[in-house]
Amino acid sequence: MGAIHQSHPDIINRLHRAQGHLNKVVQMIEQDEGCLEVAQQFHAVVEALNKAKKIFIHDHIEHCLEHVAIEPDSRSRRKQLAEFKEIYKFL
Repeated sequence: MGAIHQSHPDIINRLHRAQGHLNKVVQMIEQDEGCLEVAQQFHAVVEALNKAKKIFIHDHIEHCLEHVAIEPDSRSRRKQLAEFKEIYKFL
């Protein structure tokens, strides 16, 4: 398990915001609110998640690359580089 990064509290706050937006979407659909308003809330959910994801991945990449840069060419380094390539596709 990795260490808590400085960005994690911000990410958690963003996820709580996204959760609030998602709860609002459910409530709006249950109350048969207008399609435009529901679509706007859906957009808010997606944007909040995308921003949290980008911060999380960028933070991971920064820490991952820091370790790769200082490690000698090793199996561990190759593993970290492979992980970097894999996680990058989620941006």
